[in-house]
Amino acid sequence: MSKPESFTHTTGVNAPGRAKISAKTLRTDRWWALPAVTALVFASFVIYSTWRAFSNANYYWEPYLSPFYSPCLSTSCTAAGAPSDLGTPFGSWFALGSFAISPALIILVFPLGFRLTCYYYRKAGYRSIWASPTACGVAEPHKKYTGESRAPLVWMNIHRFFFYCVLFFNCVLTWDAIVAFKDHEGHWGHMGLGTVFLVASATLLWIYSLSCHSCRAAVGGRLKHFSKHPVRYKLWTWVSRINPKHPMFAWLSLFAVAFADLYVLLVASGTITDPRFF
Repeated sequence: MSKPESFTHTTGVNAPGRAKISAKTLRTDRWWALPAVTALVFASFVIYSTWRAFSNANYYWEPYLSPFYSPCLSTSCTAAGAPSDLGTPFGSWFALGSFAISPALIILVFPLGFRLTCYYYRKAGYRSIWASPTACGVAEPHKKYTGESRAPLVWMNIHRFFFYCVLFFNCVLTWDAIVAFKDHEGHWGHMGLGTVFLVASATLLWIYSLSCHSCRAAVGGRLKHFSKHPVRYKLWTWVSRINPKHPMFAWLSLFAVAFADLYVLLVASGTITDPRFF
């Protein structure tokens, strides 16, 4: 059986089915603005997170642990004073002689992998970076369309596996937010501005993850009769309510994580002082 015509015919500006006009589009609005801003913001986050991952410094100030470096699984992390509630299974694996490899380089693989393969970020990435297409009514520059059936875009289908991984990291970051209610001496029942950033980061990451399309499919997918599965149906309705706002929570959680890490950096480096509320 032959493939559908839409998967085999040449696309782009010179596609056979496209109107024979010299202009790339007849749109007169600034259709390029949103894709350009999206690409700029996401690229800025990638650059910042990459720099922070390689810096391997100023990621812990008791009781605040940067979400980029949590959980602490190596001796290089505990040497910086960070707690290791899950032990140090990597040991000194991150150390090459006198040079210590940042543990964040391994940790960030999972949340970044989840975002890069996220259904919303696929749309944003395709329009802003891959230009497939840049905007509705604007022809894409690619000569051939294969969708996500071939490399490299076929790897986008591992999103559901990253989803289960980030649930574990969300639990770890939630514990970090709870620990943030200690003071600098380790006494419970206190709160500083850093506590607010860590709680906001963990909360928004949970909402972003639970509003994901993969979560919606996991709790209510493949059910023929909702009436026979009342619990899963109830979960499906909850996820369905926040699913339309998934793009908003994607950006809010992205900024929240970055600001939480930046705040820990500023406090740990002595640039600012953490104000205590009680």
